[in-house]
Amino acid sequence: MTTTLRPTGPERRAEDGARSRSYDICVNGRPVGGVRLTTDARLGPSAGRIEALAVHEPDRRRGRATVAALAAEEVLRGWGCRRIEASVPAEAGTALRLAAALGYTERNRSMSKELSAPSAGPPALPGGSAVRPLEAGEYPAWLESRRTAYARVWSERGVEPERARLRSEADHARLLPDGPDTAGTVLRVLVHEGTDVGTLWLATVHEHGPGAWVFDVEVRPEHRGRGHGRALMLAAERECLAAGVRTLGLNVFTDNVPALRLYESLGYRPTAHHLHKPLL
Repeated sequence: MTTTLRPTGPERRAEDGARSRSYDICVNGRPVGGVRLTTDARLGPSAGRIEALAVHEPDRRRGRATVAALAAEEVLRGWGCRRIEASVPAEAGTALRLAAALGYTERNRSMSKELSAPSAGPPALPGGSAVRPLEAGEYPAWLESRRTAYARVWSERGVEPERARLRSEADHARLLPDGPDTAGTVLRVLVHEGTDVGTLWLATVHEHGPGAWVFDVEVRPEHRGRGHGRALMLAAERECLAAGVRTLGLNVFTDNVPALRLYESLGYRPTAHHLHKPLL
């Protein structure tokens, strides 16, 4: 039997080079599932994405998804893509095993935690630690440092430096349209024994869905390794509980082992794995 991809409609193109198209997964011409292919809006037209790959239940466990994924790679190569991206829900164990078998590796993951009910009381900060609001006069320097760090993170992971810079500026402008006064935005400074040691950017209302989202936790280099990252995350949980929010989510790059271990130790669990693969 022959498994192929058959377009379900015309390809969509944008002026910035973005492309997308949906396909039926067919076996001898019979639809058995579907997949959508796009270029990555964040990484640019040199990166493709496999989205919504699904095979109907009666045709699963017959290698249809494997062949469809390989066929999708060929389509994206034809688009000029040099890498491929995919996101897999944490509970989709079969899809994760398929991706691993096809050579995908995890770059980052989404994690979340259900917070304790108010009757349990907010988590206490470590002795000597306290948080204060980021002052208006501190905001411009903080914003520039976060833009620079965000762009650096993506350029270190293969995004062209200029695209990373532009993406950083665009994302921060979208997420902080009114600066520190943006609705649902919490900007805090962690103070330990009178010294500013780190900052927290938390959104209690955000585009990722229900619950709150940690956009940034930063401990100054000279103060790292002393538990201040944990204190900042406890501060984030306190802010959520005070705002009546019971779910807190975040993103972590999996090569950042200390951060990953911290979140796991605090009870955060994966909700999605974000994978990539070079297209040779």
